[in-house]
Order: sequence, then C-alpha cells, then structure tokens
Amino acid sequence: MTPIGIFDSGYGGLTILEQIRKRLPKYDYLYLGDNARTPYGTRSFEVVYEFTLQAVQWLFRRGCRLVILACNTASAKALRTIQQKDLPMIDPERRVLGVIRPTIENINKITGSLHVGILGTQGTITSNSYPLEIGKLFPDIFVEGEACPMWVPLVENDEYDKPGADYFLKQHIDNIFKKDRQIDTLILACTHYPLLEKKIRQYLPEGIRLVSQGQLVAESLDDYLRRHPEIASKCSKNGTCRFYTTESEEKFASMASLFLKGRINAERTNLEDFG
Repeated sequence: MTPIGIFDSGYGGLTILEQIRKRLPKYDYLYLGDNARTPYGTRSFEVVYEFTLQAVQWLFRRGCRLVILACNTASAKALRTIQQKDLPMIDPERRVLGVIRPTIENINKITGSLHVGILGTQGTITSNSYPLEIGKLFPDIFVEGEACPMWVPLVENDEYDKPGADYFLKQHIDNIFKKDRQIDTLILACTHYPLLEKKIRQYLPEGIRLVSQGQLVAESLDDYLRRHPEIASKCSKNGTCRFYTTESEEKFASMASLFLKGRINAERTNLEDFG
C-alpha cells in the first residue's frame, strides 16, 4: 500500500484532505496530525523544520511516496529545505508538496485591483512566503499580511462559532483594510480558517473576494498527478483513509468530526523517534 500522505500540525489539514478526497476519491490517504505539539505558528523556523521533517519521515516509513504538507506554517518554514536538502538523501524519487503555491498560482485571475491580503498565523506572515511566491509569479500584485494569532485556538477549542469569536475576527479584518484599502481579495492562509469563513464574511466590505485553500490545493494535486504519471502510478487506489495523531485518539476523533462532519477512527503515534 502506498497512500498519499497528508500532514498538518493539527486539525486544519482535514479541510484540505476533505477537498482532495472529493476530487480524487479513488486514492488511498494517510492523515497525520501532530496535535500534541500544535500550534506550529508561533514556533521558530528551526523547530518547525525539525517537527515537519519528523512527520515526513514517519509518512515515508509507512509507504507514502507523495506527501502533502497541508499546513501553511510547515509549507512556509520547512518545505523548501526538505525538498532541496533532505529528499535527495532520503529518496530522490519521493515528493513533498505544500499548499502555498497551489493557493496563489491563479490569484491574478481573481484580483481586479491587484491588491491582495493574507490572513494567517504569525509564523506564516513573518516568513513572508506569500509575498515572495506571489512576487515570483505576479510581480505587479501588491500583497499585505495580517497575523491572526487567536484564530487557530478559537477553532481548536470549538469556540469558532460562538459570540466571543467575533471580536478577534473583526479586529484583524479591520486591521488589514487599514493597512491597504485597495485590497479586493483575501486569502485564508491557514487550513483552520474555513471553519471561520461564515463569520469572516459578516465583517468584509462589499465585493471582497475570499479565497479558501482546499479546492485550489485539490485541483492542483489532480493536475500534478496527471502531469506526473510516474508518481500517480505508485499511489494505491482503494479509496481508503487512515488517521493518526500524536495526541489522544478520542480527542482527535471528536475534533475531526467538526471538520469532516462525520465520525472517524484514529490511532495514536509518536514522531520524536524520527528526528
């Protein structure tokens, strides 16, 4: 069995997995959440890289030849180093992909004003990954970022649809438009944020486009597998999905139901042996 590996520091990657499975239901998937060490957004580059590499190696040991980092912080702080430094030594034929590039590769078709806002974790925003990647593809697009440190805890503590969440949502939405009033497109640059989307829309100025990642990443993966049949042919297709967590299996299963709208079974594992 050679499933496609999906990794996130917590639960947010489940929003990516859900869209990938909708688009590519025949493949097998193995989801790994490092819930015991979440959040990654406030951690240093070095620690995020170390933890992400441990997760990638864990997934490789379980047969995955293709791994998706369904985490913006890991994609921002660890992906490039793993691709350039580690993969050539581990196995040059394996692949690790992120979620940033798929999110922005068609952003020029979405924004009209060429002013784009990024809402993300502290780690994603301070990494400057979105402005850098957008600048490579579309140098005429102006990018402004806003770190939203409370948004992930709101989701992971099941407070995302409670009245108390409104203050933190409105605060950061107001902040980013104060920085640039020409923004017409906002990217939700964290896989947790789709659960906040309904409330976010309540505080957006009229006509603002809101970009969520799941469907874009799924479309990009579909395209990637079509362009790389040598990778696709090594991925098994039985329509299965297994879930692993570094935290309590019961806690993970309970929280996962918020993201996937259904009960799942999870197994507990440890990543520290893979450093």
